Amino acid sequence: MSKVLVVEDDVAFGTMLKTFLEKRDYSVVLVYSAAEAFKQISSDKFELVLTDVRLPDNDGLEILKNVKENNPSTQVIVMTSYAEISMAVNAMKEGAFDYVSKPFRPESILQTIKNALQTKQVTPVEVKKQPAKKKKGSINEQLDLVKGVSEPSQRLSDYVELVAPTNMSVLITGESGTGKEQIAKSIHLQSKRHNAPFIAVDCGAIPKEIASSEFFGHIKGSFTGAINDKTGHFEAANGGTLFLDEIGNLSYELQVQLLRALQERRVKPVGSNNEIEVDIRVVTATNEDLSNAVKEGDFREDLYHRLNEFSIKLPALRERKEDLMIFANHFLNEANEDLEKNVVGFTDEAIHAFRNYNWPGNLRELKNMVKRAVLLTREELIPLKVLPHEIASSTRNKDEDYGLFKNKNEEQLILDALEKTGGNKSKAARMLSIDRKTLYNKLKQYGIKL
Repeated sequence: MSKVLVVEDDVAFGTMLKTFLEKRDYSVVLVYSAAEAFKQISSDKFELVLTDVRLPDNDGLEILKNVKENNPSTQVIVMTSYAEISMAVNAMKEGAFDYVSKPFRPESILQTIKNALQTKQVTPVEVKKQPAKKKKGSINEQLDLVKGVSEPSQRLSDYVELVAPTNMSVLITGESGTGKEQIAKSIHLQSKRHNAPFIAVDCGAIPKEIASSEFFGHIKGSFTGAINDKTGHFEAANGGTLFLDEIGNLSYELQVQLLRALQERRVKPVGSNNEIEVDIRVVTATNEDLSNAVKEGDFREDLYHRLNEFSIKLPALRERKEDLMIFANHFLNEANEDLEKNVVGFTDEAIHAFRNYNWPGNLRELKNMVKRAVLLTREELIPLKVLPHEIASSTRNKDEDYGLFKNKNEEQLILDALEKTGGNKSKAARMLSIDRKTLYNKLKQYGIKL
């Protein structure tokens, strides 16, 4: 059981965080000041310290320095607000494992804590010589799946957890770039087949002439160019999961063959008289409306129902803006590792642009943009000037900017959010990227009554 010290002067928030972590089998000590934290650090040993930057008697950086002096192997995560980004940068320089921006839901920090506890503390010299590599041991490590905190993301996680342990066929729908293959892999790794192969196939990239050979294999000499026996995707995935991306691109002839293979659980390689038994789970994905393709006769209805025992629709990135910076920071960490750089975060102006952009390319566009920005950035924070023009220019649109509060207009932002949500405080708080308690305090401060 990992021992965690939480330093937080907000009693209610600290208590909630302590309860949340204890339910997940962490041993938690909660203190409300730097002085109490120093006493705990000197008398006890913690694997992790989670500290607020602003405390009534000192700041989180002093706690960070104290921890590193007493026990360098203890990891430290600092909690900041967007306005304290410069302090977060200093914390990273002093050896903090990471920082998280307030307000946040406890679920959003859980993966950061796990990563911190799994990371061995090394010196800066060692980091340069030996760039950190991702571990691929446990199922959770292999998943590499970032879970958002928005309602659509939590609903998505619930669906995956619900269907993964079954053998049901799953149809994943969603716009291009929403991460359909990652969800398919997540379903596989959380299933009873996780030790067996996961074979991903892009149906749109297979020429019609060799499609049967690709799916079912062939024997040597069965057709011109068949100089060796070939194992098909069905046989390769035996015991595991076959993921068919862009399933709507299959020819009608291959749809018939695929339906038979799924019904009989047998495949016959091209040119062979022998059938091979296969035990596979099929997960498919498309960004098209397959039900409409069925109505127009372009996709077999019986195959559609065979593949669609359970359907999951992935939300577009614009539908889960609460998760935007969670994904952006994840891609930032990946880009730093790939490019061997150490960019710490994003400027307020860049974050502002992110929140106002519509992201038509979804997560794929965000990932590519962040990697490009990391490559171009020479400072510690990614500035607005390195972002593509279409993203940088989105700062002109002020209407959707609820995430970053400015004192001169926050009352109006609150009123606008409440109007757009019909007075629903929970939805308004999510739109404003704050928690309900903060919203209630703001309503009281401005004398807003509903």
